[in-house]
Amino acid sequence: MRILLVGASGTLGRAVGTELSQRHEVIAAGRNSGSIRIDLTDVASIQSALKQAGELDAVISAAGKVTFAPLAEFKPASYGESLHTLGISDKLLGQVNLALAARDYLRDGGSITLTTGILSEQPIVAGSSASLVNGAVEAFVRAAAIELPRGLRINVVSPNVLTEAMPSYAPFFRGFEPVSAARAALAFSRSVEGAQTGQVYKVF
Repeated sequence: MRILLVGASGTLGRAVGTELSQRHEVIAAGRNSGSIRIDLTDVASIQSALKQAGELDAVISAAGKVTFAPLAEFKPASYGESLHTLGISDKLLGQVNLALAARDYLRDGGSITLTTGILSEQPIVAGSSASLVNGAVEAFVRAAAIELPRGLRINVVSPNVLTEAMPSYAPFFRGFEPVSAARAALAFSRSVEGAQTGQVYKVF
């Protein structure tokens, strides 16, 4: 398969690339690194990256930024001024736009795999925006799965906090049992190389 991996240089993305490159051609893409540059907040950048990649069998997003802050810091505000703006524009709308654009570049039966995280159902202090965004992405995937044409499939991987990220995130995730990036990467393999669609693969 020819697979476009967005966020290939990140902790999760590197593990996904290692897993899938054993059997497939993985094209690394990212905002600041990779053979193809892509900014999920820029629709033109998404279109350009997909055009550069050419025909694909799978598109994976292992990327997406959100704001972590106490709920007290979130004030009623319009889009662009709200602390939710980063998560909505990047991890939510960015991944949705990637999925929508990918339809034109995927071969029949191809797949799209997005990324969320455990906070969609197990919230933490200062994680309200991440929970909001993750839940929205998962709802989109379930809905999109019943309408995609040409046998295209779409799934989402929802991992726990990664073992490799604990030096930075441990204070936020006390009591959580982290998972390795390599274990989370197996769920991406399941999405790309399996046959299911509309699934949320939880790696908790």
